[in-house]
Amino acid sequence: MIDWQAFWLTVQLAVVVSAILLVVGLPVAYWIAFSRWRWKFLVETVVALPIVLPPTVLGFYVLVALGPHSPLGRWWISLTGHTPAFTFSGLVIGSILYSLPFAVQPFAASFAGVDRKLIAASATLGASPLRTFFRVIVPLSLPGLVTGAALSFAHTMGEFGVVLMVGGNIPGVTRTVSIDIYDRVQVSDYAGANATALVLLVFCFAVLALVYSVNRKAWPAGPAK
Repeated sequence: MIDWQAFWLTVQLAVVVSAILLVVGLPVAYWIAFSRWRWKFLVETVVALPIVLPPTVLGFYVLVALGPHSPLGRWWISLTGHTPAFTFSGLVIGSILYSLPFAVQPFAASFAGVDRKLIAASATLGASPLRTFFRVIVPLSLPGLVTGAALSFAHTMGEFGVVLMVGGNIPGVTRTVSIDIYDRVQVSDYAGANATALVLLVFCFAVLALVYSVNRKAWPAGPAK
């Protein structure tokens, strides 16, 4: 039997993380695409680090950062009375860090592909940088922005190591679908694990297929032959 509670909790986590990454990732990607700072590659390295870093390593350091002895942990305790570790909020924080490059890199690549002449023309016509961003850069970068949001959503749906380290396995609170699959395998419930994994596979495939289909229709790769 599929644990729908874990499935919908994972969907909720992916939606929240994707929305936050859209807000946080856009300015970071814009800076990466247009900054001429000599040491910009160091920021790009930090952003890309979760791609190569083992999830358990990232999860461990996030857990330490959220603990009661850290500044963030103490501040959170002063507000809520408990640490963010082993809560849904902690899952969101860990997932944002883990999925950050999957949003920022497509965003930055799309921004970098915008014709600089159009940006210069907008400035010449008196448009502010903010207006130019929303009226010129964002529309021309829309396929990359949609792709980045979709990748961060799908990536969050399949997280395991980070969510296990930061959130543990609390039903209804931090138990995601990937942890549910792991638990089923541990007790040799392969039929249940297969059913849950199949639902996750189909769901993520449908999300990505929809995104790429919409991008292809809205922004055709070239003239039909």
